[in-house]
Amino acid sequence: MMGEFDSIRPYADHEVPAVLARLLADPVFLDTLVHFRFPRLAAPFGWLLKPLIAHRLRKQVAGISTVSALQDKIEYYVDHAIEQASDGVTYSGLEQLKPGSAYLFLANHRDIVMDPAIVNYAVYHAGLPTPRIAIGDNLLQRPFVSDLMRLNKSFIVHRSLSGRREKLAAYQLLSAYINHSIRVDGQSVWIAQAEGRAKDGDDRTDSAILKMFHMSRKAEPFAEVLASLNLIPVSISYEYDPCDQAKARELSIRDISGSYTKAPGEDDASIALGITGYKGRIHVHFGAPVSEGFEDSKQLATLMDQHILGGYRLFPVHHLAYAEWSERDPALAVPPAEQLFDADELAAANSEWQRRKDGCPAEQRPWLIQQYATPVRNQYRVKAGLAL
Repeated sequence: MMGEFDSIRPYADHEVPAVLARLLADPVFLDTLVHFRFPRLAAPFGWLLKPLIAHRLRKQVAGISTVSALQDKIEYYVDHAIEQASDGVTYSGLEQLKPGSAYLFLANHRDIVMDPAIVNYAVYHAGLPTPRIAIGDNLLQRPFVSDLMRLNKSFIVHRSLSGRREKLAAYQLLSAYINHSIRVDGQSVWIAQAEGRAKDGDDRTDSAILKMFHMSRKAEPFAEVLASLNLIPVSISYEYDPCDQAKARELSIRDISGSYTKAPGEDDASIALGITGYKGRIHVHFGAPVSEGFEDSKQLATLMDQHILGGYRLFPVHHLAYAEWSERDPALAVPPAEQLFDADELAAANSEWQRRKDGCPAEQRPWLIQQYATPVRNQYRVKAGLAL
């Protein structure tokens, strides 16, 4: 029997063995793994390495028949990836989350794969069930990527539709699925506050996403529907962004030419760099559920911005960038970095920041500075009760 959400939902436990078997027989998937694990040997010895990797994987996933068993298996690799490429993850606000409750986590968006992975990491290590993850179909160009993501509790957001009617139908289905997941299945959901990463460091909630949550329950008041979804603002802060140079380059090109066209494979490169590149320290803050103080999507977007920007952790590099930002706001009482951080921490940040600026062409540097400086301006505006 076809279910109404079959085209977008994550895979269920009974589907796991068949999907794993399909992945292990997929030459494109195995080829990608060989290139990732053995970049230098992939071309001359791929024919030999592919069956070896398939054999090893088959042994590792033997007997796995549920999503949670698979997540337990994957968790080791996720932990390893996070620990290898960062100076550790800290979190705050997890005490807001009650076991047995389902939440709608709305988070700022800086990295394609790591944002939801870091939230999962925090929730998993707190002993709570991991959320289902909203992922754009623009990242699922290859069937094996779609299989992998849907095995790991991801559901699909159809972004690449062009017709107005198709878009509307897709958002209606998405809205119904998110409401069903939280209220019927009792499963939390993670979704980014806006489509696409905040490449300029300016995290803002798109009110269209908040409107979408309400679409499938139009007959009920907006505020009541959103309150029933246990909306949690999540602030994810990376000390350093591995993709900062690429983002500065894109913003600079957009500024000069008015547009930017992604090269083939650019998303894949961003994903790989986001996972493996150095991030320094990472902090995740879970806010209290937002259930009142708004009537419509615009008011709620403003409220979510205040919570997300207020919960962001500012590291020394953010203050160093702010101090040299041409657009800093003289009306804001932002203390100098020397008052906030000890000398050793500041010295380490100074040399890493200098290294990043040196690696960035001069004409792109203002965009690099802006990425790191904007969160300071935003947070101090929130603190001062000013409009964002």
